[in-house]
Amino acid sequence: MRVAIAEDGVLLREGLARLLEDAGFDVVGSCETADELLLNVRSHEPDVAIVDIRLPPTHSDEGLRAALAIRSEHPGVAVLVLSQYVEVGLALKLLSESAEGVGYLLKDRIGDVDDFLGAVRRVADGGSAVDPKIVSALLARQRDDNPLATLTAREREVLELMATGSSNQGIADALVITLRSAEKYVSSIFGKLGLPSTGSESRRVLAVLTFLNA
Repeated sequence: MRVAIAEDGVLLREGLARLLEDAGFDVVGSCETADELLLNVRSHEPDVAIVDIRLPPTHSDEGLRAALAIRSEHPGVAVLVLSQYVEVGLALKLLSESAEGVGYLLKDRIGDVDDFLGAVRRVADGGSAVDPKIVSALLARQRDDNPLATLTAREREVLELMATGSSNQGIADALVITLRSAEKYVSSIFGKLGLPSTGSESRRVLAVLTFLNA
């Protein structure tokens, strides 16, 4: 699996490259700026681009804008954005059109190596990965016409885990329930949200989008 990295902090950038290479990834780009990343993506078409949300020269949203450009111009390249802080507005910008092949993680998530590498693989395979802290912040938002109002408390827990990228087995393990129970909750969520039967993975993405925009 081919990966390009954009991170202006040299220690983190080199550390990420080493971590990914040790896990069997092919790091085809290690960039400091958004422009370097976009050039690398055009040249090498990696499977996934891992990008800091704030890059030189202004350290505002250069990384986010690069991620959006990649999603628009190179739809075959997945994007995993890293952030130092919970930034709900920027997360929604990234995830507003599709949660497929996209992730948004806080940098401290890298410390859990297995989870981080799993998120990279999941995003590269067309799934989604949203940091639990981002999910919690989104849950705190309220809207009068919230489409999640019909869900039970347990179903909201299941949907929250789906938003972080958990599989049905992962949901079962996290909630200490059987796989069959997890599958029933997921099916109930799909039904209550009125999601079309376009395949389990597609409906999971649609469910996550509904959650993120609620």
